[in-house]
Amino acid sequence: MSINFKASHDDSGKHELVTEIEDIRSESATSDGCDVNEKKLIRKLDINIVPWMSLLYLLSFMDRGSIGNAKLYNLEGDLHITDKQYLIGLTVFFFSYALIEPISNVFLRRLRPSIYLSSIMLAWGIVMTCHGVIKNYGGLITVRFLLGLTEGGLYAGVIFYISSWYKRSELGTRIAIFFSGATVAGAFSGLLAAAISNMDGIGGKAGWQWIFILEGLGTIVIAIASFWVIQDFPTTAKFLSEDERKFIIRRLQNDSKQSAAGEKFSKKYIWQSFTDWHTYIGLGIFMGFDGPLYAFSLFTPSIIHQGFEATVANLLSVPVYAWACLITCAVGVLADRTNSRGYINCFFMGVGLVGYIILLISRSPALSYFAVYLAASAIYPVAANSASWTACNIEGSYKRAVTIAIVIGFGNLNGAVTSNVYRAKDAPWYRLGHGIILGYIAIGFFSSALYSFLLRRENARRERGERDEVIEGVDNKNAHERNGVYASVEEAKKDKGDRWSGFRYTV
Repeated sequence: MSINFKASHDDSGKHELVTEIEDIRSESATSDGCDVNEKKLIRKLDINIVPWMSLLYLLSFMDRGSIGNAKLYNLEGDLHITDKQYLIGLTVFFFSYALIEPISNVFLRRLRPSIYLSSIMLAWGIVMTCHGVIKNYGGLITVRFLLGLTEGGLYAGVIFYISSWYKRSELGTRIAIFFSGATVAGAFSGLLAAAISNMDGIGGKAGWQWIFILEGLGTIVIAIASFWVIQDFPTTAKFLSEDERKFIIRRLQNDSKQSAAGEKFSKKYIWQSFTDWHTYIGLGIFMGFDGPLYAFSLFTPSIIHQGFEATVANLLSVPVYAWACLITCAVGVLADRTNSRGYINCFFMGVGLVGYIILLISRSPALSYFAVYLAASAIYPVAANSASWTACNIEGSYKRAVTIAIVIGFGNLNGAVTSNVYRAKDAPWYRLGHGIILGYIAIGFFSSALYSFLLRRENARRERGERDEVIEGVDNKNAHERNGVYASVEEAKKDKGDRWSGFRYTV
């Protein structure tokens, strides 16, 4: 089986090339006696991969954000800490969280996901439970730092993990469903906190302590189950037959994921990530929604609290997160069907800008509550869409793992800033906090627009043959040695990843 690449770049040459590639794809799906129903196989993947990953992220996001709910039940008073000390406690989480992410994905790639993800989850469940027994400011700092250190590998790890199973045109929906765990966590944590607070005084512990203890124990139970439930990569997954494994690897390779069959670790892949312009544009995009994301998850009850009592404020946060869940999943489906991830980012970030402008000028609890819905409509869909957008455009499993970890790690580091911008002295309208979040979203908006423009320009250059490599034995008038000299197309694809001339970026 071979591909005869045409020397010319005229329309007829392109048509013949596309026809040959499609013939090979059709043949590869049924070769070696492989008889696999693709739709049934994708449903099988969806059942075995996505729901459990969503559950893990739900627990992760609920555990890190539950301190915002606990605050409303006299956490500061019982620990004898000031508002400034409370904010510092929130901040230290993000330093350790961001520190561990870039190296975490390398470990995930080299180890089994079932072992690595389950282990870090067990660790943060234990740390979460310890939140319920702290007595002072030092204890708060310690458990928040450790929580960030143990949770840090999950989000970037799961984004990379999901991207190792699905085609680029399928990622948006799956990552949106996975990320909706954050929205469900926001809704569920408010309900759970309101219910658990009624245990105040039981066992000599305050209501806020029981929130941490019970949520931590729940995480530990799920972590133990995860050692058996989480599947590894397609090449070794136990729930797949040998034919199904071959089929998945072929369909991923046909989708420009040449590394789907496995990739030997090399330091050059990490260097490629650090020197790729995609990484640095991605920093701006992820900064634009991650900063707002953590401010939203930590302070939504406080923002709503401006016109309502504590328990009512927690309960009113539930429909906000339910709405965020619905729109995040809807946008994920839309992104996969249209492949217009840049336009989607810009539109919804525009909605977020409107929402925070309203929050800045509003002096009505009802109007501010409406603006919170607009903010949620921007932050959560953009977060999921941007993660899938990044994963779509980076080829090479190690390079993709490191790039995802870098942009997510930097984005999360901005939580160290936004966890300090909603100060108690600015209540009830929090003008400083809303203004800073407005600036973050503006950065994300312009970074998304720039990234989309640059991707379209690069795709056009590749269509014109400006990036064509020299392939030995192939007569191509557009090929140039500056783009590399290779013995075969397969060698070029393997070495260059997404920089290969035949790779097309998702815009």
